[in-house]
Order: sequence, then C-alpha cells, then structure tokens
Amino acid sequence: MASLLKRLVTWWDGQSVGTQLFTKRFGNEVGRDEAGNIYYRNADDTRRWVIYEGQNDGTRVGPEWYGWLHHTFPKPPTEDPIARKSWEKPHKENLTGTEAAFYRPGSLRRADVRPQEDYEAWTPE
Repeated sequence: MASLLKRLVTWWDGQSVGTQLFTKRFGNEVGRDEAGNIYYRNADDTRRWVIYEGQNDGTRVGPEWYGWLHHTFPKPPTEDPIARKSWEKPHKENLTGTEAAFYRPGSLRRADVRPQEDYEAWTPE
C-alpha cells in the first residue's frame, strides 16, 4: 500500500501510476539500453518516451537513444544502429554530487587531500 501511495505522488524514482497506465494503453516497446532503461513510442510515432531503471535522470540516456527520443533519428538504435568511431568513449551519466565525481588535483573535496597547517591562527588575548 505504501509503495502504491508513493507512486501516486512521486515521479523522480521510477514511473508514476499515470505513466504506467499511459504506457500500458498506448505504448509499444521499442528497445532497452545497457542501463536497463526501456524505450516506448505510440502507434503513430508522434510520442516517444523512456521508463528509467532506478532514478529518473536524463543523463542516463545514451546519445543514440537521445537522438531517437528527440526525433533526430527516424529509426531507433535497435533497427538502425549508429556506427561508433574508434576514438569515442562510452557514454557515462553525470556523476556530479556523487562520490565518483571529478575533482581537480588539490581540491579540498578530494579525499586524498588534506589542508596544510602552515599558519598559526590568531586568537584574541
């Protein structure tokens, strides 16, 4: 009961009940990506959407699926795969705010850097 109530009022952690009903009624599954996201379209291909595996975060969609979702590519990557260049790196979601985020060398946010105690703080007498 608690999970149903949570899905009725939240959208950021998986699909809501409204999205689930719309998908069940009008959605045709097109494919899945390596992250587990499921992609859908309606019968006349005017609407395209994704159901995320886990939290909803647009950076978890790879470039080939992003192009299909925004009608840049007419066919999904399952029907017409995009040729990858040898120098292209694999897609990575945005890691800002996580422990895997990038911090420049010397940043105080890095776990391996400690501030230097090269001064003596003034204290009033």
